[in-house]
Amino acid sequence: AARARYVTGPFVLTLSGSQRDLGEYDIPGFAESAVQRAAEGDAHDEHDGVRDTLPNSFLETQTLATGLSWVGEKAYLGAAVRQQTSTYGLPGHEHEGEDEGDAAAADESGSFIDLEQTRIDLRGGYDFDGDVLKKVDASVSIADYEHTEFEGPGEPGTRYEKNGYEGRMEVDHAFAGLEGALGLQVLDKSFGAFGDEAFITPTDTKSQAIFIYETRDADDGIGIEGGARLERVEYDNERSGKVGFDIASASFGLHRHLDGGWFVGLQAGYTERAPNESELFAFGPHLATDQYEVGNADLNVEAATNLEGTVRWENERTSIGASLFTTHFSDFVYLKPGLADFEGTAVAEVDGIPVYLFTQQDADFSGFEVYGDHEFCMPLAGADWSVSGGVDYVQAELSDGSNVPYLPPLTFNGSLTGDWGPFQGTLDLTFAADQKDPGEGSLPTDGYTLVGLHGGLDLGAFMPPAEGVKLFADVRNLTDEDVRYSTSVLKDGVPAPGRNVRIGVRATF
Repeated sequence: AARARYVTGPFVLTLSGSQRDLGEYDIPGFAESAVQRAAEGDAHDEHDGVRDTLPNSFLETQTLATGLSWVGEKAYLGAAVRQQTSTYGLPGHEHEGEDEGDAAAADESGSFIDLEQTRIDLRGGYDFDGDVLKKVDASVSIADYEHTEFEGPGEPGTRYEKNGYEGRMEVDHAFAGLEGALGLQVLDKSFGAFGDEAFITPTDTKSQAIFIYETRDADDGIGIEGGARLERVEYDNERSGKVGFDIASASFGLHRHLDGGWFVGLQAGYTERAPNESELFAFGPHLATDQYEVGNADLNVEAATNLEGTVRWENERTSIGASLFTTHFSDFVYLKPGLADFEGTAVAEVDGIPVYLFTQQDADFSGFEVYGDHEFCMPLAGADWSVSGGVDYVQAELSDGSNVPYLPPLTFNGSLTGDWGPFQGTLDLTFAADQKDPGEGSLPTDGYTLVGLHGGLDLGAFMPPAEGVKLFADVRNLTDEDVRYSTSVLKDGVPAPGRNVRIGVRATF
């Protein structure tokens, strides 16, 4: 990857590019999880099933971007163009009739994506610096996206196209002791899928929204903030016709900074969300998730009422905080196993791909997060040390008493960093507990402990001509742990990479 910037007078020119070529990655054992193998009742021995290397997990991608901006004393105007092309495999797509024991055959017949995207961004603003009218910012993004799914080498299948634009304008203001922004946002995009296995018919989407955000901080440390948003979303689907949603959201928060480094805050919010195109109109195999998805054009607006409390304490070297939240969803949208009408017959699978239906019911979420960091005041082993960590947890239940699928488990993240000046080193540790409440259509997920080492060496400290040049090395998944994320629909067939080492150089000049 490379990035360059050139400045002349009020003009700034930026160029960047990157390329990655990743082969199939190694895994610490079988591609299929132990939970999946046990559920299938398979008596695999050490020679059965895909293992050690995950077939079809390659990635090739290239990105080029350029931007030009004019920056004045009170105004700015800029444009940027970014183009990306990618070819990447879709691992974990062996279905009935395929030989899982032959990794080479799985790779030869594996599905992959050929993707191309061009994005144009235009941004501008003017600083009025007035007592009421502060500044105005506006942006427009234009995107043209296309990807083709290949069922095997040289066999193009379904083609997906998405293009459109999104515009946004914000006016910053101040009045009656309040500071905030008033804005407009518009979206107009077209999405189409073409081919025998298109999982959704062409759909046009339009939305218009207006929003406002206000905040006020008093001298006694008390602050208030609030906002509201009104939006109209309209879909025009080739098969199901037109459907529209009027949605509204609002939030209010109260916080206070106390003596001794304390902060307390309380936030309440109500949010509505319109179902997306897939949730409404899908009907077909979605290779990215390995599911035969069936939408429901009669879905209602999904609404969430949230309450969250936060408390923090900090001084010059230490910071500790905690958050606790609870959210009630009305008409929560999710996927569940079901039956689809395929060629006049109700089936649970189509060509070996399980059928999942978009449905909704009420749900309750609750959880917490505890986090902190500390810088040690005395050097140890010639280095300055710091430590940070956090624990987060969420639980959720549908109104019928069943579990919401694909939730993360109780997770701890921690790191220890040593700074010797020209050399910095970090030890990372992640512990994830078992996810024993997977929800309908998903299996339990085993927990894992993930260890990582990171180091960097500043060559400029030893060779002045090399100022700005840094060598780095990362060791990820040091213990070669079998890592599967409970939030992934492909977790039982696509584990995360095993032990891997990354060495590189970064130069700034």
